[in-house]
Amino acid sequence: MSAHITHATEPPQRVVYLVAGAADTICGSCIRDNRLAAALRAQGRDVILAPLYTPIRTDEDDVSEPRVYFGGLNVYLQHKYELFRRTPRFVNRWLNSPALLRGVGRLATNTRPDQLGALTLSVLRGSDGPLARELDALVDALCELRPQLVNLPNLMFAGLAPRLREHLGVPTVCTLSGEDAFVERLPQPYAEQVRSAIRRNAAAIDLFLATSAYYADHCVRRFGLPGDRVRHVRLGIRQHDCARDGEPAQPPFVVAFLGRICPDKGLAELADAVIKLRNEGRRIRLLAAGYLHDAERGYLRSVENRFHEAGFAEGFEYLGEVSRRDKLALLRRAHVFSMPSVFPEAKGLPVIEALAVGVPVVQPARGSFVEIVNDTGGGLLYDPDQPDALPAAIARVMDDDDLRARLGAQGRERVRHEWTDHRMADETWTLYERLMAEHGAQHERT
Repeated sequence: MSAHITHATEPPQRVVYLVAGAADTICGSCIRDNRLAAALRAQGRDVILAPLYTPIRTDEDDVSEPRVYFGGLNVYLQHKYELFRRTPRFVNRWLNSPALLRGVGRLATNTRPDQLGALTLSVLRGSDGPLARELDALVDALCELRPQLVNLPNLMFAGLAPRLREHLGVPTVCTLSGEDAFVERLPQPYAEQVRSAIRRNAAAIDLFLATSAYYADHCVRRFGLPGDRVRHVRLGIRQHDCARDGEPAQPPFVVAFLGRICPDKGLAELADAVIKLRNEGRRIRLLAAGYLHDAERGYLRSVENRFHEAGFAEGFEYLGEVSRRDKLALLRRAHVFSMPSVFPEAKGLPVIEALAVGVPVVQPARGSFVEIVNDTGGGLLYDPDQPDALPAAIARVMDDDDLRARLGAQGRERVRHEWTDHRMADETWTLYERLMAEHGAQHERT
């Protein structure tokens, strides 16, 4: 039970949840943060979802504010050119226009992490760097909103925390959601400088909230975060429209992939597994959907060429970036789901979505996938370092109707009860409330 008791005369406890827009991309972090804010609001909580950099894109109803704070254009121009640190305020407001940021965001998605080292450091330097003016504008806006707690999107924004603490005087939480993959791609010396800046700024953050137990432990080790201030809250998803009536008919056996089309997510490895099973005489097909960056079109062509060269062109179909309705339609067509990411995932949201529909999953035994599969009992784990382990695991699910039905039912039931957005909201608010109560008690003592 929380130590804080809300009296009728007290104003609602307001949380400003900062979410990092991903330009023209529907990203898992935006989906998760938007769902959390929506679930908290449904429970009567006063939560403002405030976009940073660009407006967000999600495949559900967007509950974020129409205004963009700490806009991507202002951040880039003030980082790059001293002139833009002295422009009239109306120019900065125009550069933060959501319509303008959406348009420019389509171009910004072509920027690779290895080109962003200096800009990342500028953000992490906070008030001591070239972005002090834009940070002050964010602080002024937050002061007007009068929050009792602020949640940062990820560790790349840790540089904002000291100024927020100084001017707002409220607890600061930072979500941990997979930023290690970005940092690892930064060239040296930027990667180590970024990690050092994160460690310095961590002192101004009251709580770090990870999306999985794996990632909580990983961030303590990789970024040197204080373990006593790191917690995790499992993912939760909206589920009222997820159910399906039984398994689709066979053949062919359908393997579904849902995720960004890029080498990191392992679509090529999954394609090789499906082709191997096809060459063994099995009737099998791979359906894939997800965001495709212009820079990755060659990667998608290489996947398609694998099937052409195997004489099996009809065995693969890319459905594009899909709406929520079409995403669920894809999963309902599937007999098994796999997203064999080549690096440890912090979240694994598509895996939870597949399980919610009742589709068994086959996942590499690393990252958040281990706890998801072990907790739900909804799939098989395989050793990603063993050749042919992925096709062998898919074949096992394909050949055993009873196993497939049992895994699908177990996963669906467990996700329906334990991986909900309501549970995610409850656990998150309990941690928020505890921080606000502790902060209030400290304020009274001083």
